[in-house]
Amino acid sequence: MISRESLPDTGSTLYSRILENIDRAVIAFDQEGCITLFNPAAEALMERSSRQMAGQHYEALFKDQETLLYLVKVALNESRSITDDEGLYLHRANASPLPVNAYAAPIYTNRGDQDGAVMIIRDLSRIKELEGTLRRADRLSILGTLAAGLAHEIKNPLGGIKGAAQLLAMELRKENSLLDYTQIMVKEVDRINFIIEELMELGNPRTPEFAEVDLAKILDDIVLLQREAARNQNTKFTLRFDPSIPPVRGDESLLIRLFLNLIKNAREAIAHDGEVTIETRIASSYHMTGPGRRSSPMVDITIRDTGCGIAAEEMERIFTPYFTTKIKGSGLGLAISQKIIEDHNGLLKVESTPDEGTTMTVSLPLRR
Repeated sequence: MISRESLPDTGSTLYSRILENIDRAVIAFDQEGCITLFNPAAEALMERSSRQMAGQHYEALFKDQETLLYLVKVALNESRSITDDEGLYLHRANASPLPVNAYAAPIYTNRGDQDGAVMIIRDLSRIKELEGTLRRADRLSILGTLAAGLAHEIKNPLGGIKGAAQLLAMELRKENSLLDYTQIMVKEVDRINFIIEELMELGNPRTPEFAEVDLAKILDDIVLLQREAARNQNTKFTLRFDPSIPPVRGDESLLIRLFLNLIKNAREAIAHDGEVTIETRIASSYHMTGPGRRSSPMVDITIRDTGCGIAAEEMERIFTPYFTTKIKGSGLGLAISQKIIEDHNGLLKVESTPDEGTTMTVSLPLRR
């Protein structure tokens, strides 16, 4: 472990800049276990200021968090490095537990005497989100392939049923009560056919046609229609768009379908007297990279409602085709939305609290 005192002034300045800009929480303790360093990432992660934490004992910082306490104790008392990557959660006073990994190591002076310990904590929440996105994408790919074959086999006899019902209607007199049944048959066949076409699109979607897309414009147009649909719900729509965001590369018709589905879901989650908030901003959490190109920032489009929310046990199932909590839902909307986001190299994050509301955040690459 390099000690700060061994570095020249220029090295110390560089050392300080690294600690200020690194995205890991770095916390140093003296030999008595009191905090001597608390970098900006630690402030953000722990939701406490460095001034507030200076001189505090590590037992106060990690109160009731046995694993973290143990890691610091080992580094201080046994003079050895130790890591924990298995199911570790950081508990905070004003926020939900955060998945992290932690590393603790002793600090030595130039003479080789131990002079405290350092702990490095890494926030794993984004990694967990990416893992969830990949799991959903893999599941949709398998289901889509199976569904496409099944849908093809269903469409042929379905066409025969519709044709027979239409021929039967032509043979019946206008006053015949059986005409009601033929009309129901044709209507239900059309409904099934629509679901099958959606399913086939999930398994074998068309290739996106990329062009410059103005997100603010398409979101404005969608909200205009949804305001009219929500006239009897007393639902308020609030738009907060960052005017500095340039057009994104995307398929306009697919993005309209994506955001129409998400905003419609948000509206329908509110029975009466609620609010849907739609916000765009440049994401600060991560960038998109790829072979042979520079890292590009992401645009976050957040759709937040004050509706019924989603139960914890249903969160993983909402992207499964045909799973729906709606009375008149096909259960394919979110599965297709996930596919559209995947085709645009984007990410989807869902947060929900029952009886309080749901937040859907779509992150899309911003190519400059």
